[in-house]
Amino acid sequence: MLDMTPFSLKYDNQIHIIDFDDENNIINKNVLLHQVGEIWNISASPADKGVFATCYNKTLDSKVMTFNIAVFCAHRVEWEPMGDGKKLISLADNHLLLWDLQQSSTKAVLSNSVTLEGKGQLKFTSGKWSPHHNCSQIATANDTAIRGWDIRTMNQIYCIENAHGQLVRDLDFNPNKQYYLASCGDDCKVKFWDTRNVNEAVKTLEEHSHWVWNVRYNHSHDQLVLTGSSDSRVILSNMVSISSEPFGHLVDDDEFSDQEDRQQDDKIKEPLQDSIIATYEEHEDSVYAVEWSSADPWLFASLSYDGRLVINRVPRALKYHILL
Repeated sequence: MLDMTPFSLKYDNQIHIIDFDDENNIINKNVLLHQVGEIWNISASPADKGVFATCYNKTLDSKVMTFNIAVFCAHRVEWEPMGDGKKLISLADNHLLLWDLQQSSTKAVLSNSVTLEGKGQLKFTSGKWSPHHNCSQIATANDTAIRGWDIRTMNQIYCIENAHGQLVRDLDFNPNKQYYLASCGDDCKVKFWDTRNVNEAVKTLEEHSHWVWNVRYNHSHDQLVLTGSSDSRVILSNMVSISSEPFGHLVDDDEFSDQEDRQQDDKIKEPLQDSIIATYEEHEDSVYAVEWSSADPWLFASLSYDGRLVINRVPRALKYHILL
C-alpha cells in the first residue's frame, strides 16, 4: 500500500510504504525521500510490488513542469492491469499516451497516442485501464465527459457527454462485469454505467455533500464500493443489484450463533437491496484517496489532505453474509 505526505513545495515530498500486520494490528512503514518534485499521483505496478511510478511537479525557471519517474511528461499514470507490468498509459493535458517499458523499467518507448481535440483547453482529469477485453480498452474523463478508447487503434468507442453536472474526478471498472463502469465528480454524485448503453446511468448515489474524489470497486466482491470525498467522509456501499452476486440477504452478528442458524440462512436467501453499509468519519479533512488492499478483500485504507492514513475493515456481518 502506498501513500504520500500532504503536497508541499517547501520540503521534499516523501513516499511511505506501509506494511500492515493484521493479526497484531500494527503498522510499519518505510519512508523514501522524493526530492525531484511535488507528488501528484502514485501508481504501483500490478506485476512487481517493487516498481511504481510517480507523477510530480517541478519548478524550472519559475515555471511548473510535470514529470514522472519513467522520464515522460504526465499528470497521471495507469499500469496495464494484467500482463508483465511493462505497459502503461499516461495522461498529459489532452494527450493519452501508451508506453512500453524496457527491461529496467527506467525508460519507456511510446507505442501509441491520441490527442483529444475540440474547443477550449481540453485536459484529461482521470483515466482507468479496463481489465476486460484483453486489456484493450481505456476510459478517460475530461471536464464532465467520459470517453472509452480502443488502444489498438486509439479510436473512441463510446462517449458520455454529460456524465456528471460538474468535473469528473475518478473512474473505476467493475472487476467482474466487463461493461460496468463507476464514476464520481464535483456534483457530489457517484454513478454507475453500462458502456453498451450510455444514454443514462444505471444507478446514482447522492450520499456525499461535497466533491467525490475517489470511487473503488472491491477486487473480489464487486458489490462493495468505496467512495471518498471532500466532506471528510468515506462511504462503503453495497451495490448488489448491479453486481455479479445479485442475491442474498444481510444478517446481524447475532444470527450467527451456531452452525444450524447459518445453514438455515443459506436456504432462505432473498434479493438484497442496494444500501449504504457504513459511513466512516475518522478524517478531519478532505479524503483524497481510498483503496482496497490487494492482499485482503476485507481491508481498505483512506488518506486525507492533512496526511492522516486510516485503515478499516468491512463489517463482520456483511463479510459473513458474502462468504456463507
